[in-house]
Amino acid sequence: MTKKVALHTLGCKLNFAETSTIGNEFIKHGFKVVDINSSSDIFVLNTCSVTETAEKECRQIVRRVLRKNPDTFVIVTGCYSQLRPEQIASIDGVDVVLGSSEKFKLFSIIEDFNKKDLACIYVSDTIDDNEFGPAGSTDADSRTRAFLKVQDGCDYKCSFCTIPLARGNSRSMQHSQVLNSVKNLIDNNYKEIILTGVNVGDYGKSINSDLFSLLKDIINIPGDFRIRISSIEPNLITDDIISLVANSDKLCNHFHIPLQSGSAKILKLMQRRYSKDYYFNLIEKLNNRIPYLGIGVDVIVGFPGEDENDFLETYNFIKELNISYLHVFTYSERPQTKAVSMPLQVDKHIRKTRNNMLRILSEKKRNSFYRNMIGKTLNVLFESHSNDNSINGFSSNYVKVSVPFDNALVNSFTKVKILDVQDTKCKGEILGINKSIDLVQT
Repeated sequence: MTKKVALHTLGCKLNFAETSTIGNEFIKHGFKVVDINSSSDIFVLNTCSVTETAEKECRQIVRRVLRKNPDTFVIVTGCYSQLRPEQIASIDGVDVVLGSSEKFKLFSIIEDFNKKDLACIYVSDTIDDNEFGPAGSTDADSRTRAFLKVQDGCDYKCSFCTIPLARGNSRSMQHSQVLNSVKNLIDNNYKEIILTGVNVGDYGKSINSDLFSLLKDIINIPGDFRIRISSIEPNLITDDIISLVANSDKLCNHFHIPLQSGSAKILKLMQRRYSKDYYFNLIEKLNNRIPYLGIGVDVIVGFPGEDENDFLETYNFIKELNISYLHVFTYSERPQTKAVSMPLQVDKHIRKTRNNMLRILSEKKRNSFYRNMIGKTLNVLFESHSNDNSINGFSSNYVKVSVPFDNALVNSFTKVKILDVQDTKCKGEILGINKSIDLVQT
């Protein structure tokens, strides 16, 4: 009888790519990948450690799975495992804890998948800077958009971040290997490939390459596909990259650019590598060079020392930015970071209030951006059937679009004229399934 494995991911797109690769290893070993809510023999949880909430969610998920399947062999891996293996091992029912370097070696590490009385911990104290665990969407993934990990680790020392501790120094997949992986994903009918990493803009510095050179070679690959960059630091968006995105149909006109704070004082305390003026000028430059550009922004509220004036400085700064949406994070005290020992920690109720204010601002930004699309034609990649007999997809500039369901639209680039905005989607009419990938037409 075929054994079943369920997988679940917390955190970023990089984690999703790695979970898919782990799932593919199980498939190669004769397992069937099933949904987390199904009965399974093995459960793998790939964790995040960016916030305290992610750690709590890890514990809750493990307990929920074990309530349904008490005999399930539980493997926990990822950033939380690397940083706090003993905490995870103390959760009742966890059998194996794997660190960042061990997650792709589980079949050589785990001798059998029988329940243990005590959890086994396999976590290296240090992460090999020369080791790069390839990861991307595979047969274990049912998505039409593929994730491809091209970079891992980070050399930056932001005062709030545990990622360098959890993933090590910056390192990259070999240039030629990325191109081969992209070709393989195209051959497997993925239409959108999202380049992921901890610091994607840092790609290639130790292997005599860079992100611009990589993108330039990727867009010369034949095929019906487009490339999206998951997230990129503002100081790493070069004029060459901007020009390439502006002039190539195969690169999504969408950037996700971390800001973290609009307060000059807080940016300095965070040890970020840019000023607020630099960031503002970058956003202006991007919008001037690339029409209808979608721009997402990460921001952290409640950082130590952030008083009311600092928060209002951030709020008003973001209000003036020509952007599409925000990802708002509430600051969490992370052990082993510089920020955890900083004075003037912000009350958690105040953090929550500030978070809510920025989330409301984000919805206003998104709605305004979506309404600017009314009357325009977007090229949409449709991917999912909704409960209201519609089908959803995303445009190149990351606008969520919904039209009446038609199975022929799945995983096809489709020209859609935007008619209206309802809730968090644009409603449109289909102008035709197409093979070209022109981004936006007026």
